[in-house]
Amino acid sequence: MVLRYGDLVLLALALPAFLVAGWPLLGYVVAAGAWLAQRGIHLVATRRVRRSIASGDRRAALGIMGASTLGRVWLIALAVLIVGLVERDAGLAAALLSAALFTVYFGSQVLDRLLHPGAAD
Repeated sequence: MVLRYGDLVLLALALPAFLVAGWPLLGYVVAAGAWLAQRGIHLVATRRVRRSIASGDRRAALGIMGASTLGRVWLIALAVLIVGLVERDAGLAAALLSAALFTVYFGSQVLDRLLHPGAAD
């Protein structure tokens, strides 16, 4: 369970770090909002992929997964870019938090699949 939601644990732990360190909260809010939005998109896309596979439409499943993956990356990148244009320090904070979240997310996904090879998302 911790592996599956490690990124969300990091996101929750980052808020006190931002407050204590005095980092721009705008960066945290934008990065957190974009991260939660992309997690929601991933959840919806995963459900649609499962339905497509169950109905035998593998091409649609591949298209959904590809489009959602690219869209999620662009969502995070544009959020960081826009907040960086508004306030440079907030953009840096959002970029660093997003990079840490991506690292934890992908690392936890790899470990989860290694430890539970037959389990679905």
